[in-house]
Amino acid sequence: MKIISTYKEKFIFFTLFFLLIQSFVSSQTIIRGVVKNAINESLENVNIFIKPINKGNIIVYSSSDNKGNYKLRISKKGKFNLFFSSLGYESKIIPLDVNGQKEIEYDIILKEKIFELNEIIIVAEKPITIKKDTITFKTKFFLRGNEQVVGDLLKNIPGLNIDSKGTVKVGNQEIEKLMIDGDDLFEKGYKILSKNMPSYPIEEVEILKNYSNNKLLKGIENSNKVALNLKLNEKSKRIWFGNISTGYGLKSKNRYLVQGNLMNFGKKNKYYFLTNINNIGSDATGDIWHLISPFRFNEPGSVGDDQRANSLLSLSSYTPSFKESRTNFNNAELLSLNAIFNPTRKLKIKTLGFFNWDENDFSRNSVEVFNTGTISFTNNEDFILRKERFTGFGKIDMIYDISKAQTLEFTTKYNNQNENSKSDLVFNTKKTIEKLKNKNRLFDQKISYANKFRRNKVFLLTGRYINEKTPQNYSINQFLYKELFSISTSNNVGQLSENNMQFMGFEAHLLDRKGNGDLFEIQFGNKFRKDKLLSSFLLKKNSTVVEMPAEYQNDVTYFSNDLYLNTKYLLKLKNLAFTGKLEFHQLYSRLEQTGRIKEQPFFINPKVGLEWEINNKNKIRTSYAYNTTTAKILNIYDNYVLTGFRSFSKGTGNFDQLNASTIIFNYQLGNWGNKFFANTFIFYTKNHDFYSTNSIIKQNYSRSEKLIFKDRELLSVSSNMDRYFKGISSNLKFKFNYSKSGYKNIVNSNLREVISNIYKYGLELRSGFSGIFNYHFGTEWTTNEIKTRSNNSFTNNTSFLDLSFVFTDKFNVGIQAERYFFGNLNTDNDDTYYFADFNARYTVKENKLTFSLSGKNLFNTERFKEFSISDIGNSTTEYRLLPRYVLLKMKYRF
Repeated sequence: MKIISTYKEKFIFFTLFFLLIQSFVSSQTIIRGVVKNAINESLENVNIFIKPINKGNIIVYSSSDNKGNYKLRISKKGKFNLFFSSLGYESKIIPLDVNGQKEIEYDIILKEKIFELNEIIIVAEKPITIKKDTITFKTKFFLRGNEQVVGDLLKNIPGLNIDSKGTVKVGNQEIEKLMIDGDDLFEKGYKILSKNMPSYPIEEVEILKNYSNNKLLKGIENSNKVALNLKLNEKSKRIWFGNISTGYGLKSKNRYLVQGNLMNFGKKNKYYFLTNINNIGSDATGDIWHLISPFRFNEPGSVGDDQRANSLLSLSSYTPSFKESRTNFNNAELLSLNAIFNPTRKLKIKTLGFFNWDENDFSRNSVEVFNTGTISFTNNEDFILRKERFTGFGKIDMIYDISKAQTLEFTTKYNNQNENSKSDLVFNTKKTIEKLKNKNRLFDQKISYANKFRRNKVFLLTGRYINEKTPQNYSINQFLYKELFSISTSNNVGQLSENNMQFMGFEAHLLDRKGNGDLFEIQFGNKFRKDKLLSSFLLKKNSTVVEMPAEYQNDVTYFSNDLYLNTKYLLKLKNLAFTGKLEFHQLYSRLEQTGRIKEQPFFINPKVGLEWEINNKNKIRTSYAYNTTTAKILNIYDNYVLTGFRSFSKGTGNFDQLNASTIIFNYQLGNWGNKFFANTFIFYTKNHDFYSTNSIIKQNYSRSEKLIFKDRELLSVSSNMDRYFKGISSNLKFKFNYSKSGYKNIVNSNLREVISNIYKYGLELRSGFSGIFNYHFGTEWTTNEIKTRSNNSFTNNTSFLDLSFVFTDKFNVGIQAERYFFGNLNTDNDDTYYFADFNARYTVKENKLTFSLSGKNLFNTERFKEFSISDIGNSTTEYRLLPRYVLLKMKYRF
């Protein structure tokens, strides 16, 4: 393992960064002053900007405040023009000579200009325009010169937040979709677009508030969803264009990257083809299940979105605290073929073909200490995993506009996923080999009809059929369970399983928006689901089955039919809105396993809510709901299944209903686009019934049986504040999260109460300079605490510093640094880790040829350790990291 271990190296590392910051901040020249009219009155909202004398591009843009004050910062030297313009006044141009001065002051007096409106046309281009529910950003005002893909561009747009996984949020709310000229290709799988599509064709970014996925519901449904629309420049429309990037490691073993985009966005037809091949840890897709099975909660026409067939076990390669790109030893090949056709004015056809091949290697070493009060032991695991995965996904979506008020949509999807995993595991010095073949077959069809039969009335009818299978074949070449089974001749075990789910549902939905803003909704529908779960646990000697223990075989069929009627009313009273909702459910259930259980429960789920818009900047939302939910197939099977190489689990064996009460409170101060924005969200739920476990834990195995307990509580509080400081052109963000849960379980025949507390708090500061230099830094602490008969806790810290230097239009450099601290590791050398990455880009020919050099993990840290806790002990785990590499890349646009 290699980390920065001396204070001298740490000091040099951070000193270099902050010297760079200081040098560029100190080189900035501030231009300030006051703008007034001829009678000495301060002028507000005067447009002020700087341009080079011989070029038309705006370098710095600002406006005067309510006292007429203005301030601009410029990092470049030379001769410029300083422009002042305001409606009703003559424009003024001041020659500006910048030679590194710290400050230049100009107090300006603008003369009034008398004109006749019918003789003058005024055209003013603004960076941001707001029109009803649409906010439009002109991208040329937000470019920094280092944007490569759409995700890089979106990071520059005020109010948009993009995390390390590519999730795009407006404020704190994730977007519904990312469209191109009003057309959507990937739905919730938009990360494929944001991580791959080049940014240069984008002329405008539109934020669509109160967004409706069905155009006929716009202005009728009570929607708080947001979406993004990318508008292309004219020269990128109706032509084929794209780019190809290639990269290969310099003194780095076999590191490579190939990316390609081919596009044509016409008025009738749109095509977007992309490929990504790499072994540098880059994830070009994000979570592909957001593409395959997007989930829309509580949306009209979303029947079946929450239906999935889950698998019993997996070989995990999860690393909780690091960027996935640092631990992802991959060999990925992605091909995505996407098109939108408009054969007639009324018919639109969307096709999507997605193919992904990937090979992943993963390594961890762990020491787990179990201490339950009655038993104490330590397990050592050395785990090396190899996964080979293929995903083939196809989708056809046809939308037919019967008329302006009627639409018919048909969607069919097919997914075929094969995953083969093999692990070399050394468990307490015993060498074992695990093998898992995992498949997923999904066939999904949906048809929807919408009719806006009155100006404010819409009727929707939706039908859906889903068939999903998840067969698994698992084996381990050791027999670790001699305490459980009397067969001494067995030397390996296996498990065959399959979860087969069929779903059929239909729903009729009427929305009626009243003239005073009230909204009445009524839904009637039926959901039928059949699950067939088979599992066979095999004790084998070599390849011969010697026993199939009766308690470890499952043959379960579960039928559930939910006939429901939901009513909802939104009452508007000036700045108050009251919501009342009643859900009536008649359930018909049948469970067939060792016996047969039939039940026909009837239950009602009520919900009430309040929205109070105190004023334009103060809003309160709160709600209370009482919910009854029914058991799922993986909760109720009555015999044991193998869920890991040393763990067995079984369900309750009964059909169960669980009840819970939930209270939600939300306070919002300001709006996400304001200079100051704060949002606090409080979530409290009390599970009157909940699933917990009765576990027997031994050194070589554990067995858990699901039980139903009473009264579990969960409290979650999250708060964040954003403040924009115009004087330093930077945005400060503070965030705080706290969650507390209390529950019960049984471990080795002892009933225990467990309390878990998690605290997260941190801050970020991001600049928005238009000059040569920008920065983004932040830090976050996470504290985990678990209380049983004893207390256990730890605190981790993550900090980062990103620097961006755009020296010229052709040359820019980005530097990223990270620091990780892991608590409770009890060593000085293994609790703190430093990382540095860089990227330098040079444009040989504008809009054609670019070369770049990127380096990752420059300190060549090969492994890291972290500490974690649970209610039965703690563990220290060491993970392997991608070694240092430097990649030379070439990008060609055509």
